[in-house]
Amino acid sequence: MSLADTVYTGLKLEIDGHTAVVTLSNPPANTWTRDSLAALRDLVRDLDRERDIYALVITGEGEKFFSAGADLKQFASGDKALARDAARRFGEAFEALSAFRGVSIAAINGYAMGGGLECALACDLRIVEEQAQLALPEATVGLLPCAGGTQNLPRLVGEGWAKRMMLLGERVDAATALRIGLVEEVVGKGEAKARALAWARQAEKQSPTSVTACKALVQATRSQSHATALVSEREAFVDLFDSADQVEGVAAFLEKRAAQWKNA
Repeated sequence: MSLADTVYTGLKLEIDGHTAVVTLSNPPANTWTRDSLAALRDLVRDLDRERDIYALVITGEGEKFFSAGADLKQFASGDKALARDAARRFGEAFEALSAFRGVSIAAINGYAMGGGLECALACDLRIVEEQAQLALPEATVGLLPCAGGTQNLPRLVGEGWAKRMMLLGERVDAATALRIGLVEEVVGKGEAKARALAWARQAEKQSPTSVTACKALVQATRSQSHATALVSEREAFVDLFDSADQVEGVAAFLEKRAAQWKNA
């Protein structure tokens, strides 16, 4: 069975050249379920094995929602075992997404709330449509963001804005999201997916082995010391000389032609 023929619960997958387009599909608000979180984890792992896939675009189905996050009905019973399982599944899904070896782009086409915003935070880049709103409102219902939100949001927007969004439950519109660094670009309604695909095409021009190495080094700044990361950077540079893409990239430049990447 090909990747495009595999069923991923709550998700729709299209392969567009070197880009995988994943659409969150659980009407009416594209909420996450235990099964769709497991499906996202499995999907990203499957994509990691597809050497011809260089980029991943995630968007929501319909015009109103990117994703409204977790379905709160599952927490109505107050069952701690269920809560622990849900938190684990969110972690597995979005940590797999964050570790995807290629470029991941969230095309935020509508409301991104709670676990919906946390999904976007796990991506490398975020494009938001002008009418969208973003929030982490978990404390409003006695919960907290458990899918990386408390860690990933302050890294992007700083502690002050992260606290405004989490401690005050403040919603952020597209213009504010851009101003505080939560997203990289604002586009018109209905334009996020097309813009994300255009960025994916830009990524395809880069050596995929170089992209993987760069991404790992950038994300290492979250935990490694500066001195350690500098050593890792130099070692990764030398390691690229074991790759076919390094040979091809230099040759293509000298021969004034487009490189033909092998992701190897």
